This record gives sequence, C-alpha cells and structure tokens, in this order.
Amino acid sequence: MEPRSRPSGLQVVYVTVDESSEGQRIDNFLLKVAKGVPKSHIYRVLRSGEVRVNKGRIDATYRLQIGDVVRIPPIRVAEKPAEASGFVPAADFPVLFEDAHLLVIDKPAGVAVHGGSGVAFGVIEQLRRARPEAKFLELVHRLDRETSGILVLAKKRSALVHLHEQIRGNGMDKRYFACVSGEFPNARQHVKLPLYKYSTPDGERRVRVQADGLASHTVFNRVEAFEGYTLLEAELKTGRTHQIRVHLQSTGFPIVGDDKYGDFALNKALARSGAKPGLKRMFLHAHRLTFTHPATGAPITVSAPLPAECVEFLQQLQQGRQARATD
Repeated sequence: MEPRSRPSGLQVVYVTVDESSEGQRIDNFLLKVAKGVPKSHIYRVLRSGEVRVNKGRIDATYRLQIGDVVRIPPIRVAEKPAEASGFVPAADFPVLFEDAHLLVIDKPAGVAVHGGSGVAFGVIEQLRRARPEAKFLELVHRLDRETSGILVLAKKRSALVHLHEQIRGNGMDKRYFACVSGEFPNARQHVKLPLYKYSTPDGERRVRVQADGLASHTVFNRVEAFEGYTLLEAELKTGRTHQIRVHLQSTGFPIVGDDKYGDFALNKALARSGAKPGLKRMFLHAHRLTFTHPATGAPITVSAPLPAECVEFLQQLQQGRQARATD
C-alpha cells in the first residue's frame, strides 16, 4: 500500500494497492488499515459510497486489484501496525521451506503464533520485526501455544488465498505426533465428535464435545506402545480449535503434559525435577504437512523432527520397557 497523503482521521486518504493487498475484499482491507474502527462504521461508509475505487462506487464484496486507487474518507486510520505500540523482539525460527511465496518454520513449544489474549506478541510479530523488508507476511493457519512443529506463513496474498482454499477443501494433509496417557487399543481409529467452543468465566478459550458443536474428524494411528503410554500419529480431517486434544481427552487418552485437557496429577508428576520419565511440556508436535504449492501446483511435503525433550521422553519409556523385559 502506498498512501498519497499522511493517514489521519481528519482527511481523505488515497491508497494505491500493491501485491500485499491484491485479491483482498475491500471491507477486510478497510478493517485492516483502519484498526480500531467499529465494523458497523466501516460498512456504513461503504454503503454511503464515500469509499471509492478508481473514482467509482463499489460494494463490500469488491476484491482489490494491483494498481487500484482506494479513496478512504475521514475515519481514524492506524499509522502503524498494532505491534509497533510495544517492544517486539525480532526472532528467527528454524526454516523448513522458503521461496518467494511461502515461509514454513518449525515453531517451538511455548511460543504463541500471534499476540492477544494476554500475550504481547507472537511468532508473526517477531518475524515481521526480523524481516522489515517483507511487504506481506501472514499466518496461513495456527498452532496452539504449547504445540510445536510446522507453521506455514504466506509471503503473498495470492498464496494466502490459495492455501486457505486448500484448507477449506481438505486439500492439506496435516500429521501430528501425540503421546497419550494410557494404552491405546486400536492400530487405527476414527474419532468423529462434534466440538463446541466456549469461554471460561475468566475469558479463557476452551472446547468441549457437545451435540450441537461443529462436526470434527480425527484419525489416530498407533505408532508405538509402552506401559501406560502410547505414541500416536493424528491425521486432521477437519481443523477445529483444540481438536486433537479434546478428541483424545474425550476417548480417555489425554495428551501427556496438556494443561487444559490432560491428566493434571500425571502432568505434575512428570514435570517434577528429576522425574523418570520426565516431561515439562505438552507432547503434541506437528511433524508433517503435505499441500499443493500455490504458484507452481507441485506437491510439497515438509517434515519437522521431534524436539529433543520429546525424543528424550520416548527414550525413557523405551528404556523402562527394556528394563522390565529383562527382569
């Protein structure tokens, strides 16, 4: 975007659309550049015809093209991204794949993907700070804060739109490793339980199985069995909030270390200093992702190795199994 005049709430602003906003709906574009302005006001100025593109009236569904000149009437327009209001440290993360269209990283556990809900900043804000030359950088999907593994970001709006279409059409194959409490009985099991999203009294986001929830489907494959634990691979057929975590909890096999849906007594015992086996995080890791490249159409498969603390936990379980076998 290239403003012709300094953005202000007191004057008309003209913005020339570049590739960072190509294909974006005009209503979403205005919500982005006029941060903090109520949606109702954005739609009111759109209906009034005060917003013009190339001097002509448009409706809220119009999609922007490169070179379009957007006239924005006197509304409060943000001069800086929201993260600029506070200090955001630049950070780099292990890169699994990168080209002109995509950036795929290996996100560590304990790092939020974006700021909000009590978190000052996340991966996206840190990457934008580390890459000031990037005209466009947006999350394609999300991972829970305590989940590690593959995270995809788009470097062009066209790539973002294409990948979102793949997600909606179940065109992405997402695989996670999860270690659960209990001995999972089936080599392969489909779980189809509707999930309902709600907030706790203190505003925390939670999910539960509920008849009027969203249809949700996960396939679990048993990878390795231990005494009291099982390593599973989860295939996401839908992408609901906390889907893997709640499906496993609801079937009686909570993820080890899950502080929202797990076995809290077990988590505490595993996190105790010197515990064997010991683990101080949730054992959920996005380890493989297959999708179609948004520009070339080529199939892409990206893998992220299990983090060291998860590998060590499995080794401790294997050693315990071997010790019992020799007794």
